[in-house]
Amino acid sequence: MMQNVHLAPETDEDDLYSGYNDYNPIYDIEELENDAAFQQAVRTSHGRRPPITAKISSTAVTRPIATGYGSKTSLASSIGRPMTGAIQDGVTRPMTAVRAAGFTKAALRGSAFDPLSQSRGPASPLEAKKKDSPEEKIKQLEKEVNELVEESCIANSCGDLKLALEKAKDAGRKERVLVRQREQVTTPENINLDLTYSVLFNLASQYSVNEMYAEALNTYQVIVKNKMFSNAGILKMNMGNIYLKQRNYSKAIKFYRMALDQVPSVNKQMRIKIMQNIGVTFIQAGQYSDAINSYEHIMSMAPNLKAGYNLTICYFAIGDREKMKKAFQKLITVPLEIDEDKYISPSDDPHTNLVTEAIKNDHLRQMERERCVEVVKASQYVELANDLEINKAVTYLRQKDYNQAVEILKVLEKKDSRVKSAAATNLSALYYMGKDFAQASSYADIAVNSDRYNPAALTNKGNTVFANGDYEKAAEFYKEALRNDSSCTEALYNIGLTYEKLNRLDEALDCFLKLHAILRNSAEVLYQIANIYELMENPSQAIEWLMQVVSVIPTDPQVLSKLGELYDREGDKSQAFQYYYESYRYFPCNIEVIEWLGAYYIDTQFWEKAIQYFERASLIQPTQVKWQLMVASCFRRSGNYQKALDTYKDTHRKFPENVECLRFLVRLCTDLGLKDAQEYARKLKRLEKMKEIREQRIKSGRDGSGGSRGKREGSASGDASYVDPLGPQIERPKTAAKKRIDEDDFADEELGDDLLPE
Repeated sequence: MMQNVHLAPETDEDDLYSGYNDYNPIYDIEELENDAAFQQAVRTSHGRRPPITAKISSTAVTRPIATGYGSKTSLASSIGRPMTGAIQDGVTRPMTAVRAAGFTKAALRGSAFDPLSQSRGPASPLEAKKKDSPEEKIKQLEKEVNELVEESCIANSCGDLKLALEKAKDAGRKERVLVRQREQVTTPENINLDLTYSVLFNLASQYSVNEMYAEALNTYQVIVKNKMFSNAGILKMNMGNIYLKQRNYSKAIKFYRMALDQVPSVNKQMRIKIMQNIGVTFIQAGQYSDAINSYEHIMSMAPNLKAGYNLTICYFAIGDREKMKKAFQKLITVPLEIDEDKYISPSDDPHTNLVTEAIKNDHLRQMERERCVEVVKASQYVELANDLEINKAVTYLRQKDYNQAVEILKVLEKKDSRVKSAAATNLSALYYMGKDFAQASSYADIAVNSDRYNPAALTNKGNTVFANGDYEKAAEFYKEALRNDSSCTEALYNIGLTYEKLNRLDEALDCFLKLHAILRNSAEVLYQIANIYELMENPSQAIEWLMQVVSVIPTDPQVLSKLGELYDREGDKSQAFQYYYESYRYFPCNIEVIEWLGAYYIDTQFWEKAIQYFERASLIQPTQVKWQLMVASCFRRSGNYQKALDTYKDTHRKFPENVECLRFLVRLCTDLGLKDAQEYARKLKRLEKMKEIREQRIKSGRDGSGGSRGKREGSASGDASYVDPLGPQIERPKTAAKKRIDEDDFADEELGDDLLPE
């Protein structure tokens, strides 16, 4: 071994870089052009031989010889240079290319340079997938499994339970084959768990409907115990149903409770259904006390008819009469969940409206309308028939069939005092809606005389008096209604309006603040409070309450314009512009808002934007000349004199007797040096002369009729205080939200509440 160890000479200890500039002369390439052997090798095939491999060929060239130590030696070329890919001094030299990239002999023959081979044409099409590949077989098998599951469900819905079960079994078998094939091709993580879940769930369901309960329970256990299936624990409810069918009540309750633990608290409907199943199981097991606990919890969380009825039965079974009465009271407060408005079209779809009209009065509808009332009339509960008739009238009103409603109510008016009062109350409301205040007042008197303690009748009577302008008397009726029923919000609202008309603002504010405590999100109440603060000259409070109105109804254009008006009074132009612009966005036909926005852009000298608003105003009020004059003025101020001239000319054609338009035409034509200035000047002079003559005639006519004029003025002053009896002088808020004193809204409130049986 020591013979392979070479010690460095002592002379090299101090010279670390000795031999750095030494190189082997065989790497000298300066004389290659004069080397005849090298040039011959380049021109012949000797220089383009393939790289040397480990295989020993039959050529005469000596190949590298492997030694016992794994090293290789090779012979040098004819000029002493190492061969390409050979080993020199134990270091393997990388192979190099002999031919340059992109160079061919064709270039020497004059062909075009094409290094990217674009002249070869388009690439060959992709190789089509083989139909017998493992991936394609898996996809086809998965499709077949899905089809079998669908066929099983369809057979079940058609009532062919045996066929449904067979299809479910076939789907299960093919799905297991599919899983095995997937495991061979891909990793287990790529298995389609959703497909496996649907196959097993469908199989368990088909076992259950075919009364193969043991097989169904085993299949459900497979799903439930597999941790890879999320939310599979809810299927324990199905297992509980199977145990209930087998009358194994203890296991049924156990699995129901396990399923209840799996359902999150946000899914209230599912939890209520499971608890109902637990209650039914306790009833069948005879454990009424435990069933009562379940149903009491249901009635406290989400009361329904089934739970209330079963709770009443449980108390009856244990003989607790007091709690049975309370349970029955809870039961009758549960909504019936009956669509009372099924004959009222919910949309503007013409086809839906046509169908509704067709079935509204067919034979089935007539039987439905008459059978219930007739059966009650023939029974011992005759007094309920009147209430049903009143409800029938309410239904007609909701369908906007007022003639039928009035006919029924007039028949009921001849009944006993309670029914008579309710019928007269609604007749009064109907006539109030039709602005027939005389009839409304007459029926309101009948309702009050029949039942002096009916707050709705007193409120309607107050409304008829209010419409006639007798606010003091109206306030008395509203106060009496509140004494009979302090929760009558209509009377409280209307008395606030009455105090507002009487300028008793503090009392009106107290009424609306009380009402606000009852109706927290009522836009009408919030607006009235803001309106009263505005009348009390407290704009900051008015703005604050109007902001609350906007939070309830953010798209009301009148409320937004009112906010803009208040901010404008306060001098805050930016906020005023914001709310006026929002109001214009929701309702671009309010001429006051359009005028303010146009004036705002004129003040800020944005003439082009002001033109847009004045043009819209001219479309809304085409007979008003001022909007077109404002458009022309904006063109003139912006420097567009030609457009201004055209606008003035167009305005003059539409309003040839307008003096202002002619004055601007004369001025503009004179400034522009047009010949039309003289013609417009003549027209202006003639119009001014005619105007002067007209004024003189009017003046002379007034001087000659001074005595009679006094009489006419006196009668005119008397007419000014006249109130049209067909149009109640009720101050309405400047908002789209209606007030309850309004005939439409108030009548709906009364018809919805006071027509119900007492």
